Amino acid sequence: MYLGLDLGTSGMRGLLIDPEGVARGSAEAAYPVSHPHPGWSEQDPQDWIDACTSIIRTLLSTHPDDMSDLKGIGLSGQMHGATLLDEQGQVLRPCMLWNDTRSHAQAAALDAAPGFRDTTGNIVFPGFTAPKVQWVAENEPGIFSRIARILLPKDYLAHWLTGGFTSDMSDSAGTAWMDTGARRWSDALLTHCGLSRAQMPTLHEGSAVVGHLRDDLAGTLGLPESVPVAGGGGDNAAAACGIGALGEGDGFVSLGTSGVLLAARNGFAPDPATAVHTFCHAIPDTWYQMGVILAATDSLNWLAATLKEDAATLAAELGDRIDGPGRVRFLPYLSGERTPHNDSAVRGALTGLDIATGRTDLTRAVVEGVSFALRDSLDALRATGADLQSMIAIGGGSQSRYWTELLATVLGLPVALPAQGEFGAAMGAARLALCAATGADPAAVMTKPEISETIDPVPGLQPAYDAACAGFRSLYPALKDHT
Repeated sequence: MYLGLDLGTSGMRGLLIDPEGVARGSAEAAYPVSHPHPGWSEQDPQDWIDACTSIIRTLLSTHPDDMSDLKGIGLSGQMHGATLLDEQGQVLRPCMLWNDTRSHAQAAALDAAPGFRDTTGNIVFPGFTAPKVQWVAENEPGIFSRIARILLPKDYLAHWLTGGFTSDMSDSAGTAWMDTGARRWSDALLTHCGLSRAQMPTLHEGSAVVGHLRDDLAGTLGLPESVPVAGGGGDNAAAACGIGALGEGDGFVSLGTSGVLLAARNGFAPDPATAVHTFCHAIPDTWYQMGVILAATDSLNWLAATLKEDAATLAAELGDRIDGPGRVRFLPYLSGERTPHNDSAVRGALTGLDIATGRTDLTRAVVEGVSFALRDSLDALRATGADLQSMIAIGGGSQSRYWTELLATVLGLPVALPAQGEFGAAMGAARLALCAATGADPAAVMTKPEISETIDPVPGLQPAYDAACAGFRSLYPALKDHT
């Protein structure tokens, strides 16, 4: 059996699969996020350890025979977090998460510095790891001087499991310290930040073994000894492994807390000016690109909380079929935006409200605004040469048929819905564990899921949605001037 652990923002999920990739059991554990100041988002790494312990003990209770035959562990995790350790391996401060935007000034300075865009293939976004550590250097110099190791969230979990200091290519590509094309740390970028390679984890491919379960921990948890641990992947790379998006033309759209439009690439083809992320994939000699919006289902959750209603109820009130755009426009920049604007300061807006506007109009505006923002990401991906002819939809928002038909029509692409089953980041992590432990070819393991339905664009409505999208885009310059 192979265990995939997905370390998310609000909780961790464990998924146990057999050698054929069939899910045998799962467990989850939640933990809090702290926001001590506006723009700050932090987490206590001990919460990840506690969550992992809880998940393993739950699976040992519910699936004792399967867990006794555990042959590999793979990890997936939220990207960009800065987990800072001293010489004794003790955590120096709460981990600054991917959605922590306090380091916007440091990000702008690094982005303007020679070499960063050319070497990493990316804009230095405020959410990336490097500007966070620069913020620590400028605001908490005592802590900065004590940094012996810098680990990403899932790599801190790997350190707890194995005792090593390791990372995979896909997660580390989001730090802004990596030569993404060469798949290695950049000494020049590290030196610019007052750091050295000795403070970085050792890099491995996501499908490689990075260490083995510590004997003492195996005894404490009741697991077999010396279980191999795979490098794993950043959450979106792992999700791509779970959905079978491995090569040119493969891609998915994720309607989760954030929104992601991902395209697998056979080569390194960055274009930082598009604000598209270009990262290493979790499998060898492969890369991926993605457009990212910071608030997808988070936008609907915001509306639901404001209206004191359940988000699923609001979505259900839209029905199953689209009938043309509404008159209200929503700009989903509740926490700033990445693709294509790279603007951490901009904030959201509703326009076109009148006395007759009701809550269904607001819900329609929100899902349309998120969809138009994802159209911006598709156009940015195409500008880099990515060729997506269709895509698979994943994430909680894809459960709304209205939203998936809207996406298909706004994007102008067929959107495929997987049949019931496991295909997310935890599955990708488990598949990476299987490959690492057995040496199996990722292409043979990371197959695409069975598709239950493919939703095509509604041709007669595309011109109206194209016009509405153009109107949506025209609002950003005016909004930027007022935020």
